[in-house]
Parts: sequence; structure tokens; C-alpha cells
Amino acid sequence: MIITIKGTEIELTDALKQYVEDKFGGLTKYFDNITRAEVDIGLRTHHHKNGKIYYAEVNLHVPRKILRVVKDAEDLYKAINKVKDHLKVELDTMKEKMRTKNKKEIRSQKEYGL
Repeated sequence: MIITIKGTEIELTDALKQYVEDKFGGLTKYFDNITRAEVDIGLRTHHHKNGKIYYAEVNLHVPRKILRVVKDAEDLYKAINKVKDHLKVELDTMKEKMRTKNKKEIRSQKEYGL
């Protein structure tokens, strides 16, 4: 899987790059055919009342589909973790749909009777 990391309004440190690669590189154990992950992390606002709001946005390329998740948090690492958790759930549901579709095809091909 190819991971592309982009930072908006923040400096991408080596530690931050490594953290993102570790988090999203581990998604391959939930779904094997992930080809590419485009990660955009950054600072959404400098608003003085709400404080700093960070975001993490991921476009995950799987065969015939792109999964896109965006999450906001007051901490950049929390935003990254929220996105990873949401993608994990999305990949599990997609995998389950593929399994049920394959089971239906196999059942329709079998000959019952005789």
C-alpha cells in the first residue's frame, strides 16, 4: 500500500509521518486489497474561542471504490485515531458484504436436488 501524507497549516515532523504510516499501514490486516491511502492532516482553524481544531482526512483506494473519512478533534493524534477506527469499521462492513455476495453466487451455482 502506498501512503501519501500532506500537511495543511502544520509542519510534518518525522514522528508525525511515522505515526500516520503505522496507523494506516495496519489497515491491511482488515482488508488485503488496499492500493493507496491519501492522508491530509492539519489545522482547521485558529479561532480564539474554540481553540485549535485539528482534522484528519483519508481517501482509501480499494478495488472499484474509494472510502473517504474526515474527523475533527482538539488533538491531532485523536483525529488520526478517530479516522483509523472509522475506516476499520467501514472495511469490516465492506468485507462482510463481499462475503455474503460470494455466498449467494456459490449457492446459485450449486445444483440442489437429484
